[in-house]
Amino acid sequence: MAGTIISGVIFVIVALIILGIGINQLRSKDPVGFYTGEKPPKAEQLSDVNAWNKRHGIMWIFYSICIICSWICSAFIGGDSIYSVIPLFLGTILPILVMVFLHHRFVKMYYIK
Repeated sequence: MAGTIISGVIFVIVALIILGIGINQLRSKDPVGFYTGEKPPKAEQLSDVNAWNKRHGIMWIFYSICIICSWICSAFIGGDSIYSVIPLFLGTILPILVMVFLHHRFVKMYYIK
């Protein structure tokens, strides 16, 4: 039980940080970057900076929700069960892969050619 509470606190803290990233990207007037190592595009390179920022911000907010939901599902399954790892994997790793895919779609949609 204590492990479940500690992991819940950790998951909430991480989700709040990611939620903050998403809100920051939604409010940004300058183009945002997606991940470390990638420089954000210049405003002249994008057809619609606000749509670019909005889509990336929503993506990060959705990821924070996935993290919380995966922890809740894992807690209901039981923290001691090996099967509790499945929702944690699906809620943390799988959305990252989807986000990378979506980011590349956004690059194709919003970069001026």
